[in-house]
Amino acid sequence: MGLTKKQGDALICVLKDRFETNVGRHKGIDWSWVQARISAEPGKLQSLHEMEATGGEPDVIGHDKNTGQVIFCDCSAESPGGRRSLCFDRDALDSRKENKPAGNVVDMAAAMGIELLTEAQYRELQRLGCFDAKTSSWIVTPPEIRKLGGALFGDRRYDSVFVYHNGAQSYYAARGFRGLLRV
Repeated sequence: MGLTKKQGDALICVLKDRFETNVGRHKGIDWSWVQARISAEPGKLQSLHEMEATGGEPDVIGHDKNTGQVIFCDCSAESPGGRRSLCFDRDALDSRKENKPAGNVVDMAAAMGIELLTEAQYRELQRLGCFDAKTSSWIVTPPEIRKLGGALFGDRRYDSVFVYHNGAQSYYAARGFRGLLRV
C-alpha cells in the first residue's frame, strides 16, 4: 500500500526539518537537491516512510559522487525500536526450534527496500554522532562467518565503536538494525 499525497508531504516536512536541524551530517548538500532526488524516485519515499515508522529517524549522511545518489541512513540515537528482537537471517530463524522471534533482519531490510549497513558504513555513521550507546545493531556479515553460524553487530561503548559476533539465531530486545537508502 502506497503513501497518500498527504502522508508523503508530511514525511517530506519531517525529513526537511531533520535535515536542517542536523547540518553536520551532510555538509555541502542542499535540501532542494535532496527533495528533487526524492521527487525523481517517488518509490523511495515508501522506504523512507518505513524507516521513519519503525523509529529509524532517517537523515541524509552524504551522497555518492559516482552515481549522484543521496544517501539516507537511520540516525536514531539507539537502534530503531520497531526493528529489534530479530535474528539475523532466514536460515537463523528457521534453525530456531522454539522461542522464535517475529522475523529476521535480512528479510525485513529487503521488504523495506533498504540495505543493511556494512561495518565500514556503521563506523562512518559513528563519526557523525553517538549512536547505539545503549543498544546494538546487526551489520552485514561476511559469508565465511555466516557459513559457520555467526553474525556481526556493532555498538558504541566507552566512546569507542565495537564490532562483535554472536550466533545468527540469537535475538535481543536491545539489538536491531540500521538501514541505508540510496535515492
